[in-house]
Amino acid sequence: MDSVMNDGHTIPSLGYGTWLVNDSQGESLVADAISMGYRGVDTASMYGNETGVGKGIRASGIDRTEIFITTKMWTTEQSDPETALKNSLSRLGLDYVDLYLIHWPSPKQNLYVQAWDRLIKLRDKELAMSIGVSNFAPEHLDALKPSGVRPAVNQIEVHPTFPNRSFVEANAQRGILTECYSPLGRAGDLAEPALIDIAERRGTTPAQVVLAWHLAKGYVAIPKSASPIRMRENLAAQTIHLTDGDIAAIDSLDCGNHIGSDPTLM
Repeated sequence: MDSVMNDGHTIPSLGYGTWLVNDSQGESLVADAISMGYRGVDTASMYGNETGVGKGIRASGIDRTEIFITTKMWTTEQSDPETALKNSLSRLGLDYVDLYLIHWPSPKQNLYVQAWDRLIKLRDKELAMSIGVSNFAPEHLDALKPSGVRPAVNQIEVHPTFPNRSFVEANAQRGILTECYSPLGRAGDLAEPALIDIAERRGTTPAQVVLAWHLAKGYVAIPKSASPIRMRENLAAQTIHLTDGDIAAIDSLDCGNHIGSDPTLM
């Protein structure tokens, strides 16, 4: 299952996230994820695991062109995006990434607009096939408009107890795909009675219900797990079809449970 970005490229709708996966774990976990059927892998320079992720991609035995690789530039790298991306590519052992993101706007630095202009040039050089952002509030997205190039995605925190509607709506209004990190609320959302009820009625897990909700909304989700059983279960969420009533019940769980940092202050 793929989603189409505004630049015409596609991205797997359900990918494998590697936040908190250390470099030594990266090779085996990423290789296992790809062997299970994951075709999207998300990493970042800040995660410190790009070397392991790259080894996992090669160890999988799957052709590079079949795997969609995302990495991100950290806030301290915004002054020199080309060096940042080339360093990431070196660690990954790749000639290009499929998607390169500005990890946080870091407005106090006031460099993200300049960094975006340079990402456009990196895309033109085909060092990154698509470019986007992460944790960008609507005002940060609007600051990029003079470039004439919209981010392909905005990767933001979204899960049932924090659907982040204002950011999601801002993305949609600007034709930007919403990609969701912490899609399970770092597992905290899975204890919600409504999710447990839906899962029991359907013979699935609460995590599968949540991921099916993301997919029904048209989002890209990147769950992270080090458990082979849960990795397979998460991937199988693509086969689950929720009813309108199920989706409405999950939508009602919004309680403003924001886990991550405030992008306007970061």
